[in-house]
Amino acid sequence: MPMGFSDYSQRMDRAMVSQVRRFNRIVTQRVGALEDRFLARDHSLGEARMLWEIGPEGRDVRSLRTGLSLDSGYVSRLLRSLEAARLVTVSPSDTDKRIKSARLTAAGSAEWTVLDERAECRAESLLAPLTSAQRVRLVAAMADVEHLMTVAMVDMAPIDPDDPRAQYCLQSYVSELNRRFEAGWDPSRSISAAEAELRPPAGIFLLASLHGKPMGCVALKFHGDEPAEIKRMWVSDSARGLGIGRRLLHEIEAQAAIHGIPTLRLETNRALKEAINLYRSAGYVEVDAFNDEPYAHHWFEKRIAGPAE
Repeated sequence: MPMGFSDYSQRMDRAMVSQVRRFNRIVTQRVGALEDRFLARDHSLGEARMLWEIGPEGRDVRSLRTGLSLDSGYVSRLLRSLEAARLVTVSPSDTDKRIKSARLTAAGSAEWTVLDERAECRAESLLAPLTSAQRVRLVAAMADVEHLMTVAMVDMAPIDPDDPRAQYCLQSYVSELNRRFEAGWDPSRSISAAEAELRPPAGIFLLASLHGKPMGCVALKFHGDEPAEIKRMWVSDSARGLGIGRRLLHEIEAQAAIHGIPTLRLETNRALKEAINLYRSAGYVEVDAFNDEPYAHHWFEKRIAGPAE
C-alpha cells in the first residue's frame, strides 16, 4: 500500500520537515508563484510555465505531461486556456498522428520572448541585493538543491522486462558492456538472464525513471532456496552522479527481503570499476567464484536482513 503524507512525516526529522516548508514558502513568494498575473502578464504561473516549456521548437503533449509530472486533465486545461488566448495550437504530430503536438503561434512566440526576458530580470533581481560572495554562495546552494531535488524525483518501480522502457535499458546495457569489455560482450556466451527469468515468479525487474524517461535498471534472478542473483545493473550516462545505482541496489535488496531471500550474489567484470566500488561500499564481500561466468573477474555476496529481522 502506498504511503500517505502522514506516514512520511512520522519517519522524518521534524526540524528538517519544518526547514523544507520554510524554504518552499520563501521560494514561492520570491519567484512570484503567488501572483495571479505571473511576471505582470495575463497568465497564471502554470500557463506561463507551459508556454515556456513548449518553446520555439514546440513539444508533444505527452512529453509535457511527463516532463512536468502533471496529470493529463490539468495539462489539457492549461493548453485549452492558451489556445483560447491564441498563443498555442494543438494538433496531431507531423510524424505520428496518434501523438498531439503543441506549437506556439506568432503571438505565442512574442509572448514567450517577453516572459523569457522578464524571467531573466526576476532572476537578476534576486541576486542584485547580495554581495559578490553571497551571490556565489546562493548560486552554489541552488545548484546543490537542484541536484538533490532531481535525485528525489527519480522514480523506481518493478515493471515487466518486455516493457519498451525495460527493453531500452537492456539494450543500452548490452551496448555498454560490449563497448567497455576488452573483447566485447556476447550475451549468448554469458549466463542467461532472459526476460522470462526476470519476471515474477522467476525474478524481478526494477526500473529507475526520471520525468518518465528510463534512467537505469537492475534485476533479480531467483534460485529457490539458494541465494538470488543480481543481474542487469545499469545506469544511463546522463544520470550518473545522482546516486541512482546505489538506490537501485538498495531497492532490489528490499525486494529480496520482502521475498524472504537472505543472501544475494553477483559477478562483475574488472572493467566496471565504479560498479565494483559501489558493491564494496554497499557491504558486498568478495568471495570465491560461485559460477562459470566467462566474463567475470570478481564475485560478490551479501547477506541482507529479512522482514522479520
